[in-house]
Amino acid sequence: MSVKMKMINKNKLKINSTLFEFINNEAIPGTNINSDSFWSKFSKIAHELTPINQDLIKKRDKIQKDLDDWHKKNFGQEFDKKEYFKFLKSISYLVDEKEDFKIETENIDKEISSIAGPQLVVPVDNARYALNAANARWGSLYDSLYGTDVIPGKKYKEYNLERANKVVSFVRNFLDESFPLTKVSWNDITKIQVREKKLIFLKGKDEYNLINEDQFIGFMGEKIEPRSILIKNNNLHVDLIIDPKTTVGKNDKAHISDVIVESALSTIVDNEDSVAAVDAEDKVKCYRNWLGLMKGDLTAEIEKNGKKFLRKLNSDRFYTSKDGEQISLHGRALMLNRNVGHLMTNPAIILEDGSEIPEGILDAFISTMCALHDFKNKINSRTNSVYIVKPKMHGPEEVAFTNNLFNKVEETFGLNKYSIKVGIMDEERRTTVNLKECIRQVKNRIVFINTGFLDRTGDEMHTSFEAGPMIFKGEMKKSTWLNTYEDWNVDIGLKCGFSGRAQIGKGMWAMPDQMGSMMEQKVSHPKSGANCAWVPSPTAATLHSLHYHKINVFNEQNKIKNRDVAKVEKILEIPIADRPNWSVKDITKELENNAQGILGYVVRWIDQGVGCSKVPDVNNVGLMEDRATLRISSQHIANWLHHGICKKETVLEIMKKMARIVDNQNKNDPNYKNMSDNFEKSLAFSTACDLIFKGRVQPSGYTEPLLHKRRLEKKAINY
Repeated sequence: MSVKMKMINKNKLKINSTLFEFINNEAIPGTNINSDSFWSKFSKIAHELTPINQDLIKKRDKIQKDLDDWHKKNFGQEFDKKEYFKFLKSISYLVDEKEDFKIETENIDKEISSIAGPQLVVPVDNARYALNAANARWGSLYDSLYGTDVIPGKKYKEYNLERANKVVSFVRNFLDESFPLTKVSWNDITKIQVREKKLIFLKGKDEYNLINEDQFIGFMGEKIEPRSILIKNNNLHVDLIIDPKTTVGKNDKAHISDVIVESALSTIVDNEDSVAAVDAEDKVKCYRNWLGLMKGDLTAEIEKNGKKFLRKLNSDRFYTSKDGEQISLHGRALMLNRNVGHLMTNPAIILEDGSEIPEGILDAFISTMCALHDFKNKINSRTNSVYIVKPKMHGPEEVAFTNNLFNKVEETFGLNKYSIKVGIMDEERRTTVNLKECIRQVKNRIVFINTGFLDRTGDEMHTSFEAGPMIFKGEMKKSTWLNTYEDWNVDIGLKCGFSGRAQIGKGMWAMPDQMGSMMEQKVSHPKSGANCAWVPSPTAATLHSLHYHKINVFNEQNKIKNRDVAKVEKILEIPIADRPNWSVKDITKELENNAQGILGYVVRWIDQGVGCSKVPDVNNVGLMEDRATLRISSQHIANWLHHGICKKETVLEIMKKMARIVDNQNKNDPNYKNMSDNFEKSLAFSTACDLIFKGRVQPSGYTEPLLHKRRLEKKAINY
């Protein structure tokens, strides 16, 4: 139960007072919703949908048992792909694919439908992070390059002319490639002016133009001495700031003091994997920040260099068009809200039978209620849409349930049908292999599908747990199933009419300090036909945006439409090791890597309620860890234990060894409590161990049930 036990009885519900007061006193005012009417309708729907939700979870368990039994029966025999395929159909794991169709979603914001670019993911429980992410629509390319390893050499906090010149040279080369000029390089221009409806670039007295004059959009200031020049490529804007008074501007031939690029077009504000929300107090903290984003009044006090200031949402940006008209550009990323999946319940509301409310039902209602404020002020969506990304759904039935839930929410709030748009996280195996039929269930509200290595691999391992020992994690990225899955997601999305209408997304870059490597590798995402891909920070968004200038994603999608669609049979190839003959050294190294990641994440989750953080790995490389990384690591060790690749005693000793390392890595955190001081009494250490030793019986290999239980215990101790 929640730490605060005060509950309010209303309409067959017991509602935590903190949640009740937030909804009645903060979320509802200004929406024309009648409180009594809302609670009455909400109670009826919650009691109607909860048994359906529960049955879907029971079906997951039944299918998993059937899979386990089949693999046990056939263990050690030559794998028969045809029989396996036939078996999956017999248990409704695979459903029949019906006729082709195109999605019919309407009233979609352009950041979703027709502009390709980076997508940030940010935990909603941290107001400062949420504001930074929303404001990451625009980012300084100069700052992002200056402070990262994209530019080689020593990094400086203060201004260093040599490093600054390297940054300017990099940016000029980018401008030459994306905005080429007639017979001259951006490196050589000395002045920029606006004359009539054209940009004039001067090199001394010689004049040049953009090769594609349609790339010129607008400016600020006077034509002869503009303060800013707005240009556009592949639907992405770039704002050249001209100021000879700044340190950078006075050292620049053309007095360009900064280059601001359109960066995070969209942001997933996350209520799920990157937060630790286990009770009403936690949920209200998340909901309150989302409400502030939707109202436009969220603020956070920031202290930097000894000075405090208030951070708030950025305003829109205004320019004079080349035709002399005023134009405005949205100042913030389009925000999507990732709700939780169907599995977890929350003690914030107790139903008539004494059970906790399914958290996904609660999220759908409150996320949408908060977004009603945006329908009036257009801080976020300009099309009266609320975007909800739904994770951890298994197959078409569960997607259909989400569609039904959203229908009920729209009816409750008097919204037009399909005002709530949905994103399907294609990160569970039963959703992957039935993706077309999943999309069909929400063809009028779908705006997003994605792939993700971590959760998808975690489910891959748990689904086929009994088939045999899984290959090394590093080998997974080369496996047949994974590469086919990545192509399949794009193929199905394009086949269903996503191009120009909805997002096809790719996964997270997990190393926020290694931007040089990101710039080398993440260009593969737009090349693959994905019109958005996840990044962990505003800086990463700014840098990754350059890939979308280099690659016209919609042109790539048109090419991909003509290729043969990936084969589902290849997705169903199970990544087990064939008679593994691994060395003890390699096994130990893999176990240590997994164990360190598990412990580094769990200790902050349990002890401090941190749902996402940069956790140093065994080589002290900072990795963004969330529950998806935890799921894959814990399932991997659990699978190896089950198949005798390692022993429990060995794993426990490795866990203790890595706990000491994690303790040392956190020695400068005043709020950190060592696990190694007393392993038996450390709730964090025992939780990390249970995720492995009890991993076989966790539903779908998910980590939430154990994490939530232990975090509630920790909060009760601290209270």
